[in-house]
Amino acid sequence: MTFSICVREEYEDDDGDEQIRFGVTVTTRLAGVGMLCPFVSENGAVATQSLVNVELGERGIEYIDDGLAVEDALRSLLNADDGAENRQLHGVDSEGSFVFSGEECKPWYGHHDGGSYTVAGNLLTGSAVIDAVAEAYEESAPPRGADSRAETEGNRETGDREEPLSKRLIDALAAGHAEGGDKREELPIQSAALLVESTEDRPIDPAYENLRVDATETPIETMRETYELAVQGHEDAMAKYEEAYEEDEMSETDED
Repeated sequence: MTFSICVREEYEDDDGDEQIRFGVTVTTRLAGVGMLCPFVSENGAVATQSLVNVELGERGIEYIDDGLAVEDALRSLLNADDGAENRQLHGVDSEGSFVFSGEECKPWYGHHDGGSYTVAGNLLTGSAVIDAVAEAYEESAPPRGADSRAETEGNRETGDREEPLSKRLIDALAAGHAEGGDKREELPIQSAALLVESTEDRPIDPAYENLRVDATETPIETMRETYELAVQGHEDAMAKYEEAYEEDEMSETDED
């Protein structure tokens, strides 16, 4: 099942400090992919799919958080997994990337390693799905390197990009979906999910960085609508409670 993308982006916060954000998003022609595939922390992002072994994602992030490089973490888990040839596993950490597709994954399957991002998919209509996801993300990704970061105008929510990573991840999924996506048209009920984490210390993490659409026939459209509502909800909440959030004094507000 599935196609997904994991990304790492470097940016500067409002104080000029270097930060890193990680994101992962996924869609498939089954319900509830958000509880199976995507994993993220402030140290990395991992996606586990095909014949899913959730432990690969859970332990992969744990190992990365413990300081293992993403390649060492995920390779060691695959080496201990008797079903490795049925798995797809990929991810990024603060310095590297890793992607694996077992030879027994269902066609079409394949992957792409972009260095700061990885894409993988199986049971797809063809390689154009992976290519479209990669190209869409590349077009929206921030320039790499300290010198190029200075060329973009920063803002509070997205560091060095005009659009939040969450929206750009949905756009990448949409590009893959437009190329055919998951080929199992006999399965109309689909799902999608995205997760984003940052090293930045913020008063509150935006809700639009943790989204799941568990059962729908229109995963991209529903995810976009969910994202837009979550952005509006975050803006409304910050307008009302920003000072309390910053002071960690929510008990003084007049709402639960």
